[in-house]
Amino acid sequence: MSAKKGTAALLAAAVLFLAACQSDGTAGRDAPTGRATGRGGGTPDDRKVSGLRGITLPSWNTDDYSSPEAAGYLRQIAATGARWVTFTPTWYQGRVTDSDLRTTDETADDDSLRHIIGLAHAAGLKTMLKPHVDLVRGGDRAEIRPRDTDAWFAAYERFITHYARLAADTGAEQLAVGTELAGTSGDGRRWRRVIAAVRGRYHGPLTYAANYDEYQKVPFWKDLDVIGIDAYWPLSGKATADVARLRRAWQPITEELAAFAARRDRKILFTEAGYVSQRGTTTAPYSWTISKRAGEDEQAAAYEALLATFAKKPWWAGVCWWMWDDWPDSGETAERLAYTPHGKPAEKVLRRWWSPSSPSGDRG
Repeated sequence: MSAKKGTAALLAAAVLFLAACQSDGTAGRDAPTGRATGRGGGTPDDRKVSGLRGITLPSWNTDDYSSPEAAGYLRQIAATGARWVTFTPTWYQGRVTDSDLRTTDETADDDSLRHIIGLAHAAGLKTMLKPHVDLVRGGDRAEIRPRDTDAWFAAYERFITHYARLAADTGAEQLAVGTELAGTSGDGRRWRRVIAAVRGRYHGPLTYAANYDEYQKVPFWKDLDVIGIDAYWPLSGKATADVARLRRAWQPITEELAAFAARRDRKILFTEAGYVSQRGTTTAPYSWTISKRAGEDEQAAAYEALLATFAKKPWWAGVCWWMWDDWPDSGETAERLAYTPHGKPAEKVLRRWWSPSSPSGDRG
C-alpha cells in the first residue's frame, strides 16, 4: 500500500489479468544456508519462505521506530499469534520522471530501524525489511517512470543495498527488493543487476512486492526466493460481510495464482493484504477512503475469507497484513475506520486462525 503521511493514496482499480511473462534468468539458493548459488535454476529453501504470519508496522517519521510506543506495538502484534513483523523505511523522489532518491523527515532513521528490529527479535518475532519509494507530494509509486532510466536504477541500487547491509547487520530474516514499482519492474535486465547487488550484501530470502495487477508482468521471479503480491483484489461489487460470497470471489483468483506459482516454481507470499474497517472495503481494498461509515463486520469477514481460502494451499507462503496501529498524531484516518484490526472483530479472527491449534500452517 502506497503510504505517506498526509496522503491518501489510491491504487488503480481492478484490471484484467495480463499474460504471464517468462523469466529467463535464475538465481538459486542452497537449502542449508540460504546463500545465493548463482545462476542455474535452483529452488528456494521452503523452510525459509513458508508459513509467514505477519503484520506490517509502517513508519511515517524519522523516529517512529525508536518511540516509546514501539515495544508496546510489537507486544500487541505478537499477541495476535503473528510470528513476523514487517518494517517499511521510505525514501522519496520529487516527480515520477525524476532519477534521484533521498531521505526526508518521514524516512525512518537507521538507528531506529536497528532498535525496533532488536525489539522485535526480543519479542519472539521474525522481521522482514520492505523498503518503499514514494513521491514527495503524494501519488502512486506505480507511476514512477524515470526519464533517465540508468540514473534511476543506479540511485535505486544505492538505496536498496543500503538496506540490504542493514538487514544483514541486524539479522532481519527476509528482505523485499522493491514494492509496487510497476513503472520499472518490467525491466528484467536492470532489476536482475539490482538483485545481484543485494545478494552480494544479504544472504537471507528475497522477494519483491508486486501489486495484484502487476505480478504477472514481473520478469525476474526466478531470481528471487518467493513471489510477493500485495493482494488488494476487489472481491465484490457492493458492500458485504458474507464470508461465503467473498470466498467464491477468491476462487478464480486462487486458480490463477496456483497455476502461476507452478509455472514459476515459487511459492506466493502476500507481502500485503488489508481492509479498512469501512463499509464497502471489499469493493476496493486498496482505498483508505471508501466510506465514512464504519464497517468492522465487513473487515472481519474479509480477513476470514482470505485466511479460509488460502490457509491450506501448498503453494501459499503466508500473509503480512497491512497494518497495525498508526503512531500517535500520525494517522490520517480515524482508528475506527483505518486498516488496523486492533481492538476490532478482525483481530479476533487473527487470534483464532493464528492460535497454536490453527489450520494455517507452521509457526513460521
